[in-house]
Amino acid sequence: MGLHTGVTTALRLEPASVGLGIMFRRNDMAGSPEVPAHINDVDVTDRRTRLRRGDVIVETVEHVLAAVGALELDDLLISLDGPEPPILDGSFAPFVELIERAGTMEQSGEPAVFRVASEFEVQEGGAAYQVRPGARLRITATIEWDHPLIGRQTGSWEVTPASFRAEIARARTFGFTREVDELRAQGLLRGGSLESAVVLSETEVLGTALRWPDEFVRHKAGDILGDLALVGGRIQADITAVRPSHQGNVAMARALKRHTLQSGGRMLDIGQIMEVLPHRYPILLVDRILELEPRRRVVGIKNVTINEPFFQGHFPGFPVMPGVLIIEAMAQAGGMLLIEELTASSGKLVYFMALDRVKFRKPVRPGDQLRSEVEVIQIRGTTCRMKGVATVDGKVVAEAEMLACVVDP
Repeated sequence: MGLHTGVTTALRLEPASVGLGIMFRRNDMAGSPEVPAHINDVDVTDRRTRLRRGDVIVETVEHVLAAVGALELDDLLISLDGPEPPILDGSFAPFVELIERAGTMEQSGEPAVFRVASEFEVQEGGAAYQVRPGARLRITATIEWDHPLIGRQTGSWEVTPASFRAEIARARTFGFTREVDELRAQGLLRGGSLESAVVLSETEVLGTALRWPDEFVRHKAGDILGDLALVGGRIQADITAVRPSHQGNVAMARALKRHTLQSGGRMLDIGQIMEVLPHRYPILLVDRILELEPRRRVVGIKNVTINEPFFQGHFPGFPVMPGVLIIEAMAQAGGMLLIEELTASSGKLVYFMALDRVKFRKPVRPGDQLRSEVEVIQIRGTTCRMKGVATVDGKVVAEAEMLACVVDP
């Protein structure tokens, strides 16, 4: 039974092809539509993390994703015949046990690894996060509740399959009797029970015993890990969270994605890019594609060096990448969104028709790595409206909306 929907649902974990990532499939809906476990598809963060793509919704994904992330699974299909994974005993342990019982296998390729390059902070609502470079993933969490069994609790764990299994997996979600009526009035907690959570009155735990005195902060650390799985790969970072929430976790995960250097995963190199884009030196401004969902979203990288020809004449005493070329780099990455149209019809080109809401925030200098993230706003026939954001070291340097058209030369 799902914690919030109250709908009884069967969940099945199935092997997936190389490069698929983590995908949810709704077998109870016509055509068995899918939703990626991706930060860009997060729809709601109130009391749980919900994914949505169009009319397809998957509620409360964080528990199963925490187990998937802790066990370092890279490609997995999670099939459901309902809207929400079952809550089971409210912990992550049942998913860990079932995955380990089924067994795992190695596939070809390299896992996507996101390495934090520089320290940054995020504040969202009442949650605060400090993220530093780290050789592995370490989560330090602090929570505080005005309750005699909770108070202020802090825990720190280097996340490995073994440490998660022993120290976090059995920690259950928790709630308070005083909140039940209000949450159910909001359409939540319809499947909650004393068997699926640690339920607290004003003075005690009802119907069960705590598995650790600090079970509460351990569960919050697991929730952080489940939300971090939405980044789309393995993470190397030292994360300190104070009063974490799903809203804060997701905001931190989005910032982390902007501040990391990615290796491995499903990427397109320069040779594959040149098979799609007609541009060549010195105007080809995309070195690598990190992520690509055709007709939806793309992330491209341009390594800016002092040898770029435009630095010879553009403020040579203070070399700055021309703003129009930053937009061009975003536009070329955006052209990859139409890869299916371009490869299916030999000789087709993408011409840009309009630019709107163009803003330049910071200069781009030699040595910078320009990251262009472009998302489709709308596609009609052969025209595509998209929004691009360019960043360096996680800071926005430019943004624009672009209108493009696939044309004959």
